[in-house]
Amino acid sequence: MANIYFNLKHKEVLDSILLELPSVVPGKMFGYPAYYVDGKLFACVYEEGVGIKVPEKMAEDLVGQEGISYFQPMGRRKMKEWIQIGRARSDEYLKDRGILESSFRFVSSLSKRR
Repeated sequence: MANIYFNLKHKEVLDSILLELPSVVPGKMFGYPAYYVDGKLFACVYEEGVGIKVPEKMAEDLVGQEGISYFQPMGRRKMKEWIQIGRARSDEYLKDRGILESSFRFVSSLSKRR
């Protein structure tokens, strides 16, 4: 596996938001810091950005806004329910709390549908 690089300050900000939510468990995704609910991945710190799973329609609406694109880790094809947010300063992720909490609720609901 290639060298793992991620912005530690981004992780610290995400920890401050996501680890306050009930049932969120920190972990790893291919060596990168990740956040799980009910055993399902919903967010991760990846290199200089943050990957977040959201409903497909939400992803379509968000992609193209400043700093938001489809998440394509390791050069893979875009995933219709995954976005990547890239912010210049780590504290700017605090403004994305709503998106992060929406992701948490969305992925939480997926495990309850079964």
